[in-house]
Amino acid sequence: MHPNPLFHGDDRSAIEAMIAQIGVGTVFLQTPAGPRAARTPLVMGGQNRIHFHLAKANALFDHLDGASTLVTVDGPGGYVSPRWYANRDTVPTWNYVAVEAVGTVRRMADDELETFLHRLIALQEDRLGADRWSADEASETVWQRLFTGIAGFELAVEEYRPTIKLSQDKPAPVRAAIAAGLESAGNRDLAAAMRELPA
Repeated sequence: MHPNPLFHGDDRSAIEAMIAQIGVGTVFLQTPAGPRAARTPLVMGGQNRIHFHLAKANALFDHLDGASTLVTVDGPGGYVSPRWYANRDTVPTWNYVAVEAVGTVRRMADDELETFLHRLIALQEDRLGADRWSADEASETVWQRLFTGIAGFELAVEEYRPTIKLSQDKPAPVRAAIAAGLESAGNRDLAAAMRELPA
């Protein structure tokens, strides 16, 4: 989390909407073998609840249930060049949107995992549009082989720590110039996030 309070946000519904939209994050945990991280799909499981799954062979698997855990989600981000400022007597920086979610993890029962997987598939297939794939297309043999190799988890979020660093410390004309520069450099998502930020 960025130390400048100007870059913090407290709109919980916006934070959870961002997590749902991005749909993937990184789970971090201190294990007896040292710190470990795993990238995993995320689904909001209700207010202050994040659902995810991992392979049982993952180094985190044996240590997550009941553990205090950190999950991070990265939104758009990118390099900000001084070339985009009228006064170039400055230094580069990096704009980005990110959320840290801290809480306690609970392992899901198999029926919860089944529900979560069907929901995850439906959400992602809906984003792709027509010709949706359905889990029913997988044979029972294939589904069960893969199902028994994973475990589902729920993070009960105790604290969200968002960073929304989009040049809020700069005057509006400078922010507009940075957004235009980012867009011309191909970083349309970050430029859009800057333009959507209230003035």
